[in-house]
Amino acid sequence: MNNRAFYGLALSALLLAGCQGSNEHEDVADIVFVGDHIITMDADNTGAAGVAGRGDTIVAIGDRDGMMAMAGEGARVVELGDRALVPGFIDSHGHAGFQARIMDCVNLSSPPVGTAENIDDVVALLDAHVSAKPPAEGEWVIGYGYDDSLLAENRHPERDDLDRVATDLPIYIMHVSGHLGAVNSAALGAVGIDAESVDPPGGVIRRRPGTTVPNGVLEEKAASGVMSQRLGAVTGERFEDRLREMVDLYAAYGITTIQDGYTSPFEIAAFRAAAARAPFRVDIAAYRGAISISADEFDLFRHDNDYTDGYRVAGVKFSLDGSPQGRTAWLTQPYTEGPEGADLDYVAYPTVEPDEYKRTMAPLVNRGVPLIIHANGDAAIDLMIESVADALGDGPVPDHRSVIIHAQLMRADQVDLAAALGIVPSFFSAHTFFWGDWHQQSFGSARGENISPTRWAMDRDVPFTIHNDAPIVPPDMMRLMWATVNRQTRSGQVIGPEQRLTVEEALHAMTLAGAYQLFEEDTKGSITVGKRADLVILGENPLAADPMTLKDIQIVETIAGGRTVFLRR
Repeated sequence: MNNRAFYGLALSALLLAGCQGSNEHEDVADIVFVGDHIITMDADNTGAAGVAGRGDTIVAIGDRDGMMAMAGEGARVVELGDRALVPGFIDSHGHAGFQARIMDCVNLSSPPVGTAENIDDVVALLDAHVSAKPPAEGEWVIGYGYDDSLLAENRHPERDDLDRVATDLPIYIMHVSGHLGAVNSAALGAVGIDAESVDPPGGVIRRRPGTTVPNGVLEEKAASGVMSQRLGAVTGERFEDRLREMVDLYAAYGITTIQDGYTSPFEIAAFRAAAARAPFRVDIAAYRGAISISADEFDLFRHDNDYTDGYRVAGVKFSLDGSPQGRTAWLTQPYTEGPEGADLDYVAYPTVEPDEYKRTMAPLVNRGVPLIIHANGDAAIDLMIESVADALGDGPVPDHRSVIIHAQLMRADQVDLAAALGIVPSFFSAHTFFWGDWHQQSFGSARGENISPTRWAMDRDVPFTIHNDAPIVPPDMMRLMWATVNRQTRSGQVIGPEQRLTVEEALHAMTLAGAYQLFEEDTKGSITVGKRADLVILGENPLAADPMTLKDIQIVETIAGGRTVFLRR
């Protein structure tokens, strides 16, 4: 389905008052919205001045008088005034479980997300945490969000820096990309990494210059092995409590469907158990992480078509390379500026064995299992596209909607191939603000300018979405819209102005396109009769606002399935 078809999608005709059926109960709504700024994302409902809902469903759309006439006794009537009503936002890629697990950890982010501007700040924040919450015996200190591109030293904190906090207490701090991390000497000792250790497949243990002694910085599989072990220690009631806090956080940003983009069987069980005790207030779509699957395991990688208590396993996730901000995205042409000490021909590396990945994913495509595949660099995107082409063979292209997650360095020819193969790119377009300046250093002007090439996809009628990848950056959907529309970097430069979207196109990528990516466009993504009453009230109409102010528009209320899940006080 192309973008023009998206805009024309309408599952039912525009219903006005008096056209709801003969049963008197069918004419009654328990919530009615009326106003001049209702943005339905449904071409058949353009210009609507009222929306009526009953239970978890939108039951009518039309003019003000017609909708007011449907309000039943005790119904809530919302006069929007200058405020706008839009469909609930869909998180097209993020890590709900990961976000939950870091709720107790130390925020080492740089402004505007945190306060760390140099390595001394990182050390001071860790010191303050240890003093305020002394770890129990055996516990580690975990921090997240440090960004070497923004720290004054322009480098990663190393073991010597973290040893200033403690030499007998293991410390792990996660890079803002999630693909690298730094540890102190005690942590290296605890996990058995020393001068004799070899780099794991798909990862790197960085060393002190001229030696094999680890300097404390770990890349990709070297980092993820430590990180998953330590964050995985958050279990039981504590984990469930953090899940509820995570849902509240997302709801405050207008999100009514959350993605958990790489989850383990243990986490799936924990989510399901939590949902059974108390259904999640918004929907959570999870993707089970996969590396290599043996022939007798494929039946274990199933997906759910429906939500149970607000949770479903929506498919399977693969990861092919690293991150552009961490300079581990796998490229076909060398970095303009790579990591410290990198060779001039440095292109990074895959985090999987390519042939093994192809062997593993092909049966899943052919079984109709939805796939989302992390690929940032153009070499990784080549591998993703090749794997889909090989799996599909020469026959007609089925409606598989395999997703390229991030697609940061996607070339124009790759967008063309995505169109031909039914592939859906999900662009991490928040990067244009957070790391746009850094990417131009890393990749040069031409590649840096075209990070997250949303206009190429739009003009080629390729269905696509945009995302924040929380907790890499907060799940702030209005900032995501602002970044996609304006493409302004931290320094105020506009990168790739020809790749900018209109506000309506960006809103589409956050709503109806997100539902399409999830195979949920029949029930979500637009304000359409019969769809789920997932709605957001914004402080003002984004279509009429100055594009530079989009990030400042407040989320006033978030409604999921007809129930308020966030209300600004």
